[in-house]
Amino acid sequence: RHHIDCVLIDECQFLRKHHIEELVEIVDSFNTPVLCYGLKNDFRNELFEGSYYLLVYADKIEEIKTICWCGRKATMVARIVDGKIVKSGDQIVVGGNDMYVSLCRKHYNDGRLGPNK
Repeated sequence: RHHIDCVLIDECQFLRKHHIEELVEIVDSFNTPVLCYGLKNDFRNELFEGSYYLLVYADKIEEIKTICWCGRKATMVARIVDGKIVKSGDQIVVGGNDMYVSLCRKHYNDGRLGPNK
């Protein structure tokens, strides 16, 4: 039997409640640390299901800060379609990173993607 030192999960926002509960079981039953990385909220500023349940069950949460083009903390993720921010649509759309940009709340709400945009 092999010993697992740690479980790492990227894009954890796409997990479902039952996945998070299984990860909690791994931590509690096997004393194995689980590290999850992902977005908290979507382009509509709503929590992803996986993120919600990680916030509920996590023993510790560390934020990795992202910076808006203006230098302020980016707290929003904007979906870009035809060069403009869209705030409606399906939560999950498969596409490249060029479809999303991190912005501070002010520029997300103002729809500004850069100093001259």
